[in-house]
Amino acid sequence: MEANYFPITNWSEDDRPREKLMLKGKNALSDAELIAILIGSGSRNESAVALSKRILLSADNLNALGKMSITQLMNFKGIGEAKAIAIIAALELGRRRRVEDTVALATITSSKLVFEIMQPIIGELAHEEFWVLFLNNSNKVISKAQLSKGGITGTIVDVRLVFKLALETGATGLILCHNHPSGILRASDADKQITKKIRQAGESLDVKVLDHLIITETKYYSFVDEGIF
Repeated sequence: MEANYFPITNWSEDDRPREKLMLKGKNALSDAELIAILIGSGSRNESAVALSKRILLSADNLNALGKMSITQLMNFKGIGEAKAIAIIAALELGRRRRVEDTVALATITSSKLVFEIMQPIIGELAHEEFWVLFLNNSNKVISKAQLSKGGITGTIVDVRLVFKLALETGATGLILCHNHPSGILRASDADKQITKKIRQAGESLDVKVLDHLIITETKYYSFVDEGIF
C-alpha cells in the first residue's frame, strides 16, 4: 500500500462524502465526491474519491462521462460492471430531470429556451432525429414528438403526420427541431426545403411554424434568428 494513501474510514467525518452530504447538504459536494458515493469504494491503492477524480479528468466533463459505455467505464481500474451501471444510471436520471424541468415550465420566449429543452434529448446523439414541439396560443409547449430517426446523413419527415399530431393536440404553433451530429451549424438545402413544405402546409390549417432549430451538443442555429423566416 502506498504511504500517502488514507482510506475513507480514516478521514475525519467531515471529509467523507456520505457524511459530508448528511452534514452539509448535497450542494457542498464536488462532482467527484458525488460519484464516489455512487461507486462506494475504490481499490486497494486508491480511494473512491481519487478514482472518481481520475474518471472525471479522463472524461473532461459530466456530459462526456454520460456518453461512456459500460465497457469504457470498466477500463478504469476499480470500476466493475455494477459500478459502471450505477454511474450510467445516475447520469441518465439527471438528464431526464433536466428534460422534465424545462418542459414543465416551458412557455417559449426565445430560441435559447427551445435549445435548453431539446439539447438533452437530441444534442448528444450520434444519429440525426427530427422533432416537433407543439404549442398553444400562449406559446406554451403542450407536447413534443419525434417525427423521424435516421443515420448521420439525414432523416425523412412525414408532413402529414406533423399536422395529424398538431390537430390531435390542439396546437396552434409548431417549432421544428433536428440535430446535426457532425456539429456543423448550417442549414442545408434539404433543411430549408422541408421547412418551407411544412410552413406551406400549416398555412391552410392555420397552424404556424414559428421556428426551426438545428441543435448540436453545445450550440444551436435558429432559422428565425438567422433571418431565414
